[in-house]
Amino acid sequence: MELAHSLLLNEEACNQLGEVQKAEFIFEWLRYLEKLLLATSRNDVKEKQKTLVEQLLSLLNNSPGPPTRKLLAKNLAILYSIGDTFSVYEAIDKCNDLIRSKDDSPSYLPTKLAAVVCLGSLYKKLGRILGNTFTDTVGNILKAVKSAESQGRYEIMLSLQNILNGLGAAAAPCHRDVYKAARSCLTDRSMAVRCAAAKCLLELQNEAIFMWSTDLDSVATLCFKSFEGSNYDVRISVSKLLGTILAKAITSKHPGTAASRQSIRRVSLEEVLELLGTGFLRGSSGFLRASGDMLKGTSSVSRDVRVGVTQAYVVFVSTLGGAWLEKNFAAFLSHILSLVSQSHPKATQIQIDAVCCRRCVSFILRTTIGGLLGEKAQLAVVKDICQAIWKLKKVMDAVMSDGNLETRVGSTDVAASQHMLVCALQELGNLIHNLGTTAAPLLQDSSTGLLDSILSVTLHPSISVRLAAAWCLHCIAVALPSYLTPLLDRCLERLTGHKSSPEAVTGFSFAVAALLGAVKHCPLGIPHGKGKIIMTLAEDLLCSAAQNSRLSAQRTQAGWLLIAALMTLGPAVVSHHLARVLLLWKCVFPASPKDLETEKSRGDSFTWQVTLEGRAGALCAIKSFVSHCGDLLTEEVIQRLLPPLPCAVDLLTQLSSILKMYGSPLKTPSVVYRQRLYELLILLPPETYEGNLCAILKELAADLTAPDIQVSASTFLLPPLCHQDDLLILSPLLQETDHRFIEEQLLLGNGVACGSLEYDPYLIYEKDVEGDSVPKPLPPALSVISSAAKLFGVVCAHVGETQRLPILEQLLDSIKHTKGARQQVVQLHVVSSVSSFLKYVALSKGCLGPEEMKRFALTLVMGALESTNPLLRCAAAEAWARLAQVLDDGAFTAGLAQVSFDKLKSARDVVTRTGHSLALGSLHRYLGGISSSQHLNSCIGILYTLAQDSTSPDVQTWALHSLSLIIDSAGPLYYVHVETTLSLIIMLLLNVPPTHAEVHQSLGRCLNALITTLGPELQGNSTSISTLRASCLLGCAVMQDNPDCLVQAQAISCLQQLHMFAPRHVNLSSLVSCLCVNLYSPYLLLRRAVLACLRQLVQREAAEVSEHAVMLAKDSREELTPDANIREVGLEGALLILLDKETDERLCHDIKETLNYMLTSMAVEKLSLWLKLCKDVLAASADCTAITCVDTMQEEEGDKGDDASVLTTRHDEKSHPFTNPRWATRVFAAECVCRIINQCESASSAHFDIALAQEMKKKDSRNDFLVLHLADLIRMAFMAATDHSDQLRLSGLEMLLVVIRRFATVPEPEFPGHVILEQYQANVGAALRPAFTSETPPDVTAKACQVYIIAVQRHKNHRQPLKTTSCLEDSVRNGSCSSDGLLDLVYADLGTLSRLWLAALQDFALLTLPSEFASQLPAEGGAFYTAETSENAKLQYYNSWALILHATALWLTSTGFVVADPDEGASDLSRPVTPTSMCQGSSSGATIKSPEDVYTDRFHLILGISVEFLCSLRSDATMESITACLHALQALLDVPWPRSKIGSDQDLGIELLNVLHRVILTRESPSIQLASLEVVRQIICAAQEHVKEKRRSAEVDDGAAEKETLPEFGEGKDTGGLVPGKSLVFATLELCVCILVRQLPELNPKLTGSPGVKARKPQMLSENGSRLVSAALVILSELPAVCSPEGSISILPTVLYLTIGVLRETAVKLPGGQLSSTVAASLQALKGILSSPMARAEKSHTAWTDLLRSALTTVLDCWDPVDETHQELDEVSLLTAITVFILSTSPEVTTIPCLQKRCIDKFKATLEIKDPMVQIKTYQLLHSIFQYPNPAVSYPYIYSLASCIMEKLQEIDKRKPENTSELQIFQEGIKVLETVVTVAEEHHRSQLVACLLPILISFLLDENALGSATSIMRNLHDFALQNLMQIGPQYSSVFKSLVASSPALKARLEAAIKGNQESVKVKIPTSKYTKSPGKNSSIQLKTSFL
Repeated sequence: MELAHSLLLNEEACNQLGEVQKAEFIFEWLRYLEKLLLATSRNDVKEKQKTLVEQLLSLLNNSPGPPTRKLLAKNLAILYSIGDTFSVYEAIDKCNDLIRSKDDSPSYLPTKLAAVVCLGSLYKKLGRILGNTFTDTVGNILKAVKSAESQGRYEIMLSLQNILNGLGAAAAPCHRDVYKAARSCLTDRSMAVRCAAAKCLLELQNEAIFMWSTDLDSVATLCFKSFEGSNYDVRISVSKLLGTILAKAITSKHPGTAASRQSIRRVSLEEVLELLGTGFLRGSSGFLRASGDMLKGTSSVSRDVRVGVTQAYVVFVSTLGGAWLEKNFAAFLSHILSLVSQSHPKATQIQIDAVCCRRCVSFILRTTIGGLLGEKAQLAVVKDICQAIWKLKKVMDAVMSDGNLETRVGSTDVAASQHMLVCALQELGNLIHNLGTTAAPLLQDSSTGLLDSILSVTLHPSISVRLAAAWCLHCIAVALPSYLTPLLDRCLERLTGHKSSPEAVTGFSFAVAALLGAVKHCPLGIPHGKGKIIMTLAEDLLCSAAQNSRLSAQRTQAGWLLIAALMTLGPAVVSHHLARVLLLWKCVFPASPKDLETEKSRGDSFTWQVTLEGRAGALCAIKSFVSHCGDLLTEEVIQRLLPPLPCAVDLLTQLSSILKMYGSPLKTPSVVYRQRLYELLILLPPETYEGNLCAILKELAADLTAPDIQVSASTFLLPPLCHQDDLLILSPLLQETDHRFIEEQLLLGNGVACGSLEYDPYLIYEKDVEGDSVPKPLPPALSVISSAAKLFGVVCAHVGETQRLPILEQLLDSIKHTKGARQQVVQLHVVSSVSSFLKYVALSKGCLGPEEMKRFALTLVMGALESTNPLLRCAAAEAWARLAQVLDDGAFTAGLAQVSFDKLKSARDVVTRTGHSLALGSLHRYLGGISSSQHLNSCIGILYTLAQDSTSPDVQTWALHSLSLIIDSAGPLYYVHVETTLSLIIMLLLNVPPTHAEVHQSLGRCLNALITTLGPELQGNSTSISTLRASCLLGCAVMQDNPDCLVQAQAISCLQQLHMFAPRHVNLSSLVSCLCVNLYSPYLLLRRAVLACLRQLVQREAAEVSEHAVMLAKDSREELTPDANIREVGLEGALLILLDKETDERLCHDIKETLNYMLTSMAVEKLSLWLKLCKDVLAASADCTAITCVDTMQEEEGDKGDDASVLTTRHDEKSHPFTNPRWATRVFAAECVCRIINQCESASSAHFDIALAQEMKKKDSRNDFLVLHLADLIRMAFMAATDHSDQLRLSGLEMLLVVIRRFATVPEPEFPGHVILEQYQANVGAALRPAFTSETPPDVTAKACQVYIIAVQRHKNHRQPLKTTSCLEDSVRNGSCSSDGLLDLVYADLGTLSRLWLAALQDFALLTLPSEFASQLPAEGGAFYTAETSENAKLQYYNSWALILHATALWLTSTGFVVADPDEGASDLSRPVTPTSMCQGSSSGATIKSPEDVYTDRFHLILGISVEFLCSLRSDATMESITACLHALQALLDVPWPRSKIGSDQDLGIELLNVLHRVILTRESPSIQLASLEVVRQIICAAQEHVKEKRRSAEVDDGAAEKETLPEFGEGKDTGGLVPGKSLVFATLELCVCILVRQLPELNPKLTGSPGVKARKPQMLSENGSRLVSAALVILSELPAVCSPEGSISILPTVLYLTIGVLRETAVKLPGGQLSSTVAASLQALKGILSSPMARAEKSHTAWTDLLRSALTTVLDCWDPVDETHQELDEVSLLTAITVFILSTSPEVTTIPCLQKRCIDKFKATLEIKDPMVQIKTYQLLHSIFQYPNPAVSYPYIYSLASCIMEKLQEIDKRKPENTSELQIFQEGIKVLETVVTVAEEHHRSQLVACLLPILISFLLDENALGSATSIMRNLHDFALQNLMQIGPQYSSVFKSLVASSPALKARLEAAIKGNQESVKVKIPTSKYTKSPGKNSSIQLKTSFL
């Protein structure tokens, strides 16, 4: 293939190839040439032009295939347009000669066609340059049309289209001739030719004025004719032609001169609509010929004409555009509705025709109004439709009130208006459904009277109108949920009030049922009491049905309909009414067969009609129950359901005899009864009706072969039985298209009606399968067949194997015994039921039965495989494979395959060949690669042959489809065949005419399957793989060029597969260009393929895809569709526009996914683009919001003013790519903004820091940051939050919330101390205000409250930055946090709120009880739920209980727990006035509780809920709930009263501790663990308080005298034993050990392997770890106080071991001599333990002393480890610990000599350490020891260390201090010495002072030195002087004698004092330094341990 990539064709290489490769090679060269020519310079092209032209023209004679000729022509045209044009005439002559040639052989045909295509292409590209040659050319081509076959006519039409396109107005002389030729082709027998002719005429009408003036009528008639017998593509093309021409006729401005000769009349809108109406009503027969048919009374309009005209209406309006429609809507509506009015009785006189016409009218209205108008215009349309309904209603009222009974009954006017009303009501429903809450103003507008108009026609005499009105109410309720309950009330009220009017009974019961069906779409549901009312009403209707024969049928139907609709409300509602329903169900059938016999003999025709209606209704109600309330189907209920079933089946068997007795009035009721019974039986498990299986089976067989069935129902019976993939090849009609709604009626064939609601009113409450449109049930006669076929499968599989045979025989015989068309119908029914039987057996792994069964089944399926109905063949092929699957016998399967082989080899007819080729494919699909490869080879061989049978496209299509199934199922086995298959596919793709699109579609499927089979191997580089890959790409290229959209869709999905497996080899830019071109394709499946592919591409390379799309739009040589405005808004914008227009749900989902992927990967880089897109979508909403918007934005004028221009330039249409986007699109845009903010959050901090953002923007202007767009974000949130649509308001408020959360802390650089959001306060306020009005829905108000709370809270947090407010956003939601701003708001209501909170908590507690306590719940429900809603309410309680709990706890804390409520007269905790208790009278008999009981109840309620939740944490429990729960407990225990309750109830405390222990084990979050530890601390405090209180009261009671006899209080009593499980202290220890060992595993002796203290390197814990350890230590230090003296002895070793362990493991040296937080905590704890009263208590004194000595030894041992391994510990920490021991214990602990000596040595050693910080700390610690009042403790230290210190200070004296730390050492040392002086005995003091003074004086400076001294020396001088001033007066005698004895000292002192006085004059004294010693010692800052 590489050789093909050259400018000239490499003929040498080409000639060496075989036939197929040669074609491939040439095609590849032409593809390459097209790109190359555009890229090559003009001169190079001119050099080679001659050779190139020769090569291209010579290819014409090589009979090129369709894709090749198209490319060849394209290249020729490009070549001439770039190079010289002088030889072009020769080329044109050559082509003309080829066309004139008389050779008619098939082999010459491709050459002729290629010449035709070349001419078209040349004229299109070169146009008028070709001068006058065109008349000859056109003449020549037109001559050829006459003799051409269909392919020729097809190509000629397209070629003429191109010629006209290129020449424009210059082709005028030929217009008439072309018109004549195209006219005849427009009614050609080949559909492809019709399409081509339509395209040609569409091109012609651009210039040929006569087409839309003088010849308008004949063009229209011609188009109507063309619709006859047309297919979908023809209808699309011709309707486009007709619609465009008619639109042109109205809008054209006629040119004056040229037109003056033909006096052209203007055509009015009325005439055009009249013309279209004629086609719709009379078809193509025109005005004259219609009369004959009219006399005969036959309808002459075929459905395809009607559907075609319907599409033309849509094209006509779409071409004129939305603005035109808005202006002319009234006229348009009245015309469209008149199509189904009585003025054209023929269109609607037969029910079938009426239904089809209505559907067409609905389609026209839906597509034009729904597709072209914005929401504002749609609101106006709703008013117009309402007026139309009122007018029709008036006409009806006039007729109904006419006194003359004759005219009243015979009145046709009622019938006349019925179809118009149905169409109007359905469109009204659809419109409101799509408008959603935007339509709210309309319903409130009394002048429109919308609801009244709908309710008034609910009484219309026609059932269709009543149903349409009910459906319309359903749509309103779904769109505006707030209207559901009021509407339901109105309808129920009228139903109760008008029970005597048959119309009212049915009309309002339909309405109620429809509204009940809407409940599941409404988030807030309906009040639960409604269920009861409806049930009572239904019972009443059923019971009163017999009272009045005029009403009995209606009341019966209404009663059962209401019950059936009630079932959709689900088990929670139904369970309360189930008993009554089952009773009614039991009563509706006779109790025994005997009763049934007597019934038969008694009744008459009318009573049977009513009876059957009632029983069918009952069956339907039970079916609804089974499908909607599966949870209630317990064994017991099923047993109660069953008894009436046998009787129902008995009645089924008797129906035929009853029909004979009473005749035709019972025909429809009996069919309906059958269908209802079958539907119910399908839903029930077959075991439930085992006894009746045979009877049912016989009835089913009779139904399926009944003699009176005339209609072939294949199109709805078979699709469920065929495989989805097979359906695609069979019927293009089955494919999904945008016109599916109307195309369906063609699918069903002329004798079958479309579905319509009046055929089965019971569907009105069901959710429709197809989205939002009205349910469309088929007529009962048809639906009973499909139910019967489905049930047959189930029943037949469950009867005994012996009973199956006779039934199958009977079915086979019935086929044999019928003839003609009836035989086909019966065969169809039998095959479909047997298929459903085989499918059921295969899926349930059952078995077939006796050998005979196999034979029968085979005969049956074999017959169907050769049926003329393609759907039947398809179902038979499926059944054929299912049969093999059920038998699962290799030999049998091989036999089946062999049968097909033989048939395919011998048969020549299309039917057999298609059927059996599909049978082979199906066998493979269900049984894998039928065991042997030999079979596979034969299969493939046969299918290859069939695929090349060019005489029959059908055979090729089916064979290729089958081949694709085999490729799929064979998997790796297929590798050997890949090359041959691929070359076959390419050959066919290059040769099959484009007119056979279905063959190309199958080829596409094969190619797709092959690519999947090759998979990732396609990435390989071997020659064979490269060749395969090139062929795959070539195949895709051919399919991309195919005119059929489905083939293009296949091409795209093949390229998508290739891109997945071998992304490097797919040319992304050409793929993206192909996707962009088809983005707005009119074909749904093509759009789906495009988006599926785009979605995959953007997941990998979003940025590249986006760039390619924009590049393409800029180059735009491609004809991008006008809608795709990629150049301006990028691919992202184009997708948003598409999302707004698209109605297909799957497509919308894909578009959103694609945009989300693009946003995730690109939003941060393309921030401005994305924000602008979202802003454009949101700003393009209704104008009214824009005005309010501008008002509130006035504050930010000045530099931000230019943004506001967006809001004012709205009316300039051009500036807006988005015109009136729907609310759903705007909601999506708002969601996108929130996503963009989240993306920025993970990108860079500059997005939320305005100073940084501005700075980086200055550096590089391309930088873009979110914070710079804050004004836009606020504006967008404002626009969304103040919209009419509730969903958009919610999204807008959410956006506001996100913005406030993210930007609340961003400071405003221009105004320090302010935040950037402050300037938008007014906007936020304005956005929130509307949400608090009374008519706002509750969910919007709730969201606004959330935003408001966050805004107030963030604002407050900013105002007090130092206060660390607990930022529990959610607890604030209940107005219960300490943030004043919000508390002020709810303070006044706290009384009420607190009662409601308590009530809600009590509800929650009751609802969480296990199901076995259900009987104990209050019968009428709780404060906020009724008994029926308990299940539904649980979820709401689960979501909010935690915050309510926290709020309640905070409130109780704030009241101290004991302030009784002044309002609570009876202190009745559980019953405040709540929504559900208002109606219940107060139960006066309640006992009045004492306040103490009330508090206890409240306490236990909060505690109980918390413990229940915390002890069994579900995996889905949120962090917020757990945190809120723990905070609630904390708040509770902050107050004395609850603490006393916990303290006095030890079991409760232990329970709570165990629960908290579990929480700590199961939740890793540090914040949760810390909160848990805080609660533990509070519990221990409570226990301490309790013990203290008991000791105190015991002392008071017993008096101090008998102290010995006092009982021991506290844990451990007299023995000191702690029992696990019974001991609070033990539980606490477990919990603390768990925390400590998790953080410091070394504390666990089991882990370290030795009980001894092993020195290890200390470690720093994380911040969270440190906090947890500190909290645990605090708890440990509190424990001894909870114990008795003996108990304290038991726990002391553990507590000390852990505390010292933490010290040892975390004593890390930190800079500046700081202590780590854990060390600080352990020292603090140590101090607490050592100073415990237990150490002094007589019973425990000695034991404590021993233990504390051991502990001190342990600390000292840390210092000199046993195995001299390391010395990493922080000396300061250990010294401090020793000091704590010395100062906090009783002297006998530390004064024993051995310990004392070791301690003193430690201090000595530490003083020698060089680190100044260590020295400073040591001095400070010694200072505190020296001051200790007990000399026994302090003196030894003074004796040992004072002299050391003195020496050190004298050293400093010698070398002056150089830095602050040395200065500080000196200062601390002096302080220590001064302490020694004060502590010393009187007679030693003078000596000490004498030592101290010289040192101090030595640091004094005289005035000269003072001036030049360093700041350190000056500070030292000041310090020394200060101290001298203090000491001098105290020890004056010593002072004086010393100064006297040393003149040097005296002189120095005097000079210093003098110098100091001088400096005082100069500046303020620096005395502040004297206070600074030790200021930076971190210990003293944090806590004083000493």
